[in-house]
Amino acid sequence: MTRHWQIELGSPLPLGATPTANGVNFAVFSEHASQLYLCLFNEQGDEIAHLPFEHKQRGIWHMEVLDVHEGQHYGLRADGPFEPAAMHVFNPHKLLIDPYAKALSGRLTFHPEHISVSGEGQMDQHDSAASIPKAIVRQIPAADRAHKPNIEREQRCLYEMHIKGFSQHLDIDPALQGTYLGACSEPALEHLKALGISTIQIMPCFAFADEPHLQDKGLNNYWGYNPINFFTPDDRYAQQDAVSECQTMIATFHEAGFEVILDVVYNHTAEGEIGQGTSCYRGLDNAIYYRHQDGQYLNYTGCGNCVNTYHPATVRLVCDSMRYWVESMGVDGFRFDLGVDLGREQHDFSPTSPLLQAILQDPILSQTTLVMEPWDIGPDGYQVGHFPRGFLECNDKYRDSIRRFWRGDSDVVPEFATRIMGSRDVFHKGHKCALHSVNFITYHDGYTLQDLVSYHRRHNLANKEHNRDGHGDNISQNFGAEGPSDDPRIQAARLNQQNCFLATLLLSQGTPHLLGGDELCHSQNGNNNAYCQDNDLTWLAWQQVPESAKTLQTTISNLLSLRQQHPILAEALLPDDPLYAHKQSDQVDWFNEDGQPMSQQDWDNPEQDFLSLTLRRGEQNTCLWLIFYREDLPLTVTVPAQHQFKEVLFASGAYQREANNLSIDTRSVLLIELES
Repeated sequence: MTRHWQIELGSPLPLGATPTANGVNFAVFSEHASQLYLCLFNEQGDEIAHLPFEHKQRGIWHMEVLDVHEGQHYGLRADGPFEPAAMHVFNPHKLLIDPYAKALSGRLTFHPEHISVSGEGQMDQHDSAASIPKAIVRQIPAADRAHKPNIEREQRCLYEMHIKGFSQHLDIDPALQGTYLGACSEPALEHLKALGISTIQIMPCFAFADEPHLQDKGLNNYWGYNPINFFTPDDRYAQQDAVSECQTMIATFHEAGFEVILDVVYNHTAEGEIGQGTSCYRGLDNAIYYRHQDGQYLNYTGCGNCVNTYHPATVRLVCDSMRYWVESMGVDGFRFDLGVDLGREQHDFSPTSPLLQAILQDPILSQTTLVMEPWDIGPDGYQVGHFPRGFLECNDKYRDSIRRFWRGDSDVVPEFATRIMGSRDVFHKGHKCALHSVNFITYHDGYTLQDLVSYHRRHNLANKEHNRDGHGDNISQNFGAEGPSDDPRIQAARLNQQNCFLATLLLSQGTPHLLGGDELCHSQNGNNNAYCQDNDLTWLAWQQVPESAKTLQTTISNLLSLRQQHPILAEALLPDDPLYAHKQSDQVDWFNEDGQPMSQQDWDNPEQDFLSLTLRRGEQNTCLWLIFYREDLPLTVTVPAQHQFKEVLFASGAYQREANNLSIDTRSVLLIELES
């Protein structure tokens, strides 16, 4: 017997499926559809209703279905013009996921029946309902933010964490390994607290799918940069309930004193190119959700499509998603993948683009921590320093300069000095402070710190792309052997180099970013693009951490403690910077190894291996002396004139103090407190 469903007008807002007193309100945006259908399913996947939306307002189809409750499985179908040349590919044979779904019945694995447009440009008529996850009606309670930490911006240090990679081999209940709850387990919290980091940057956990080309190779997407939905946490990191367990993870991190920011992918979706699968946005309104020109996608992401963040409906989608993750899931901020695409208008990047301005004017989102990856692969896609104030920016200029200095490259000292002082050539005085620069040596896409000092060439054959993927120039150094070495001298040199990298990072002006696992000497065997390696290559090997890793962990914890004690290490208030006109200025002076002010000849010396500077806060009688020495020969250094030793606060290598001189054994970073 066919059930009769009672339908009411409903409301166009909020979008998605919202439980009401009498049922569920469904609201879905599609400007160009001629008809939208709501399909209800039982938990066995049988379609039990096919209900046409009868009301449309400002492009939003809406209705309230009575006697439907939380837990109901549903999907959408859209009918309309099928004109691929005009980017309209409506196909009622394809079941679609609600863009605002808060929970899904399973993971998306692409099947041939997901394709809307055949190779001949015709409508594919295979029904996809059996292999498309169903959205689930769910009312998500507001996050408990009672323990939300208040991190001072100069105390912020980001720690990039992959949920599974971080926790898969932790010594915890096997059921928790690789999960949200494993990532916030007691051993995990103890480790993170010992390091002293403030902010956990979670790699993408939006529900995501494996790319078809990875499925064909028997590989899978590990990093998560291939989303199918912007609201639903992925269930591969959950024991039972991804939503509640993800909420618990975030709340637990808060209780432990950590800020949590989420790496988010709003620039493209897993639907890929137009001839690939249709699971959501393409079927609802392809011409609006994706950027296109002359019947072709504009692929500024390298992933087959670009989300059209110039359209008001998509601006709303992204902002609604962000508010949901703040208010309901509890996160404290976001790191935006390929952020230039989010800042494009019709085609070109603009700091006043609709989405960027919408975020910055939002009373909730504007108060969160916002970190941009300031590039994409489109025209003028490199925009470091050009995002509006309110966004921190990942600074690859810093990464490259620091790597070149410690590798021993010529003519790098002037740029090295600029980078450690906050890259004021990029984050200009009077406009942005140095803390806008997110400084990093390593990130998930590239070598780990251990591999940076162990490999000269990439070793990506496991990705099954004939070693053609990943960066070709990593500005790395293997110290005489490619890969692991049993030579004690090579091991010592590599450890010292890692220590120098970390010390430079944590003594530089700006906001430091650490790659999770670097403190454990984690290696990916030279793979610098391990996005498809969900295995021991990428999982942190907690039970096999070398003894030498304790040196790196001590360096991180000691220097983060010193940054808290001496905020000038994160942000110096320069006297020629109008941004600090209302504050008492700090003093910065540069010295050579003889204790004399750096001359122009020193700065111009292409083989200059030594650089030091003093930082004095206001009228204090003490100052901090930072030393960077990159040669592997002993060096005697003279304390700057008019200063006396007070205390060596940090040294990455061996040294001897003799009166007002220092004897440094090899390449080193030192932080010394001096008295005038």
